[in-house]
Amino acid sequence: METFAKDFVTLLQYLLPGFVAAWVFYSFTSFPKPSQFERVVQALIFTIFVQALVYIIKRIFFFVGKKWPVFIWNTHSDIIWSIILAILLGILFSYFANNDKIHKKLRDWGITRETSYPSEWFGAFLQNITYVVLHLDGERRLYGWPKEWPSEPEKGHFVLIQASWLDEDKDIPITGVDSIMVDVKEVKMVEFMEKTWEVQNEQEKFKSTTP
Repeated sequence: METFAKDFVTLLQYLLPGFVAAWVFYSFTSFPKPSQFERVVQALIFTIFVQALVYIIKRIFFFVGKKWPVFIWNTHSDIIWSIILAILLGILFSYFANNDKIHKKLRDWGITRETSYPSEWFGAFLQNITYVVLHLDGERRLYGWPKEWPSEPEKGHFVLIQASWLDEDKDIPITGVDSIMVDVKEVKMVEFMEKTWEVQNEQEKFKSTTP
């Protein structure tokens, strides 16, 4: 039993950088967290990357240290660099998962047709920053600028500003209201409005006020 406990602790210590990288990745992206088994597999994959980078950095330090012995590499150095690289690796993967740059190149080369986004829903809202029309229950239609929107189509809320109801060809502004929150479960369909000059100005304003 003691041997199993020691082996288990050793395994956790080995996978720790991978778990840290995965934690950073899921904190900065909208990807749903996988099952426990898949998390372990992902942690193992991240750990392999981290260990390879640690080995390269260690070789560089040893090479430089032969001429300028200013740094002593020990067991603590392995741990420190593993955590630092795990955090940086998680941020790097998050960056490319949120902007689709790598997948775009791969699509141009005919290697894949997939995007880096977690779903078509997420990609549609990220690429279409414009006014929307939400089709609700009871054939109601709500028009407005989406200040916030859910990352998934099953849960979350829309936050619309400059909202108004659409009744056939009439636009009925919702006066005295700064913003309105709508449960995504009530939304049957979303229309993205054409990007006119007014929409482009609003888009630039939104980008300038977004942290």
